[in-house]
Amino acid sequence: MDYTRLSDANIITARYMDSILIKQRLIDSVVADTSMEFFGEKFDMPIMTPAFSHLGCFNNREKTGLVEYSEAAAKLNILNFVGMMENDMFDKIVATGAKTVRIVKPYADNGKVRDQMQYAEEAGAFAVGMDIDHIFGENGTDVVSGEEMAVQTADMLRSYVEASKLPFVVKGVLSAEDAARCAEIGAKAIIVSHHHGRMPYAAPPMMVLPEIRAALQGRDVKIIVDCGISGGADVYKALALGADAAAVGRSMLSSLEEEGTDGVVNFIERVNKELRFIMSCTGYAKVSDMDDKCLIK
Repeated sequence: MDYTRLSDANIITARYMDSILIKQRLIDSVVADTSMEFFGEKFDMPIMTPAFSHLGCFNNREKTGLVEYSEAAAKLNILNFVGMMENDMFDKIVATGAKTVRIVKPYADNGKVRDQMQYAEEAGAFAVGMDIDHIFGENGTDVVSGEEMAVQTADMLRSYVEASKLPFVVKGVLSAEDAARCAEIGAKAIIVSHHHGRMPYAAPPMMVLPEIRAALQGRDVKIIVDCGISGGADVYKALALGADAAAVGRSMLSSLEEEGTDGVVNFIERVNKELRFIMSCTGYAKVSDMDDKCLIK
């Protein structure tokens, strides 16, 4: 038996997501509106880009993949996320016009953490945040592209929140306990994620989503879900289980590599069309109306 395969959180996640079925409610339904509000801004759909890092130029094109998918986010009017990068690259992201959240790594060099968050704010970022799911590695704390990571305490995270005027996003939440701590420190959003299965047997984000939603009831914290989101049905299930939005990830990479900005635009538009179709078929006129009444788990 291949125990390595059995421990793969991506396979576990896909199986769980596929086990959730959807009931129809057609009578009196209307064509759904997929627009949404997030941090006081209106976006055309509850689909977001992933916080990718270090994407080079595909197929010898001049612009990096990071810039190309950020251009797509601007054209689509969706919220854009980017990950590990230096400040000069973030300037290029901001220049695309996309409303962008900069997710900073938990560097052991705390000065670099603070510098990148401050730089993002001054450059015009929409929000800032940190991916706590990259703190640990097999040898203790993680090393990413030669950079050492460090343990992050609640007090440290709170200090980042207090140091910025921007909303703060914590990426890598996979329990109600961490979700509650994020609310306590003043984070305005969390991304429920296992970072493409970094931890063996990690729970599927959608499996823990209902208890995370319950833990954040009455608190002003937005919930985004990623991992395995590849179609409108996946986004629908995430929203129905309590998320405010969902982020595509590796599912858009082939479109990005082959066709650049236009490929990402076409891919995400297809995802949104499927979402709107399923919402319409299940009696939900708006994203804010959604609940789990049409899901069979």
